[in-house]
Amino acid sequence: MATGEMTAAAFLVAELRRARVRRGWSQEELAKFINYSPSMISAVELGQAPPTSKYLEQFDKALDTGGLFTRMLANLVSLDRAQPWLRGGGEIVSQARVLRWFEPLYVPGLLQTEAYARAVFEAGGLLEAAEVEARLNERMEGQRILYDEEQPRLVAVVDEAALRRQVGTRKTMYDQTAHLARVATEHPRVRLHVVPLSGQEYPGMGGPFILATLREETELAFLATQVGGQEVDQPSDLGRLQRVWEASLGEALPPQKSIELVREVTESWT
Repeated sequence: MATGEMTAAAFLVAELRRARVRRGWSQEELAKFINYSPSMISAVELGQAPPTSKYLEQFDKALDTGGLFTRMLANLVSLDRAQPWLRGGGEIVSQARVLRWFEPLYVPGLLQTEAYARAVFEAGGLLEAAEVEARLNERMEGQRILYDEEQPRLVAVVDEAALRRQVGTRKTMYDQTAHLARVATEHPRVRLHVVPLSGQEYPGMGGPFILATLREETELAFLATQVGGQEVDQPSDLGRLQRVWEASLGEALPPQKSIELVREVTESWT
């Protein structure tokens, strides 16, 4: 806030703390009333985690506010461009307990080889070399979460078209699809589904998205765009994405059939 003005988001966070203190409750006491952990209460009050609609509904009920904070989120905070708790796609992925990742165009970032990721970032020459390297390093570093002690469970749905369209060289595609089949076979917490080209149109063709269940049980979604990304936490929007996910998963092959298809595609890149 370079201008020194308080945004609606920052005001909401401050008022949540004031309301708790006026009631005379500690963070631990509030946590018991609204069924969230004290660490989540602290993260919200520090602007490090989003006060979701569900969180604020419970808060309004516990403090008998008449729905004040829920209305603030819906009618004021949504207009902000500087919500302090926005995490970005990488942060959401790193904090997730479960990831449901849909990709109609590319291999999901967590499952990309270095050569494939580099080709994605270098496409069209739109990024300077330094930016390509920075994004590449960030992507490769982010993949470490698949092997951390608290590794997330990843369910990925990928359109076959993403495996058939050449990104980089033919060797890049061979190595990438072989890597995808290997991870889907060997990693105990990765499940892969492929939507075959033989299918007809389905809702997921509208674009990629990630549905994430974070470790504090917050439900969030992330939509990637050409100019950044959009974080989604509104129940109606999450519900719609959940339906798109289920419809897309319904069009996909089961895991073993998906792996067989990926291996078939791999051979086509030799």
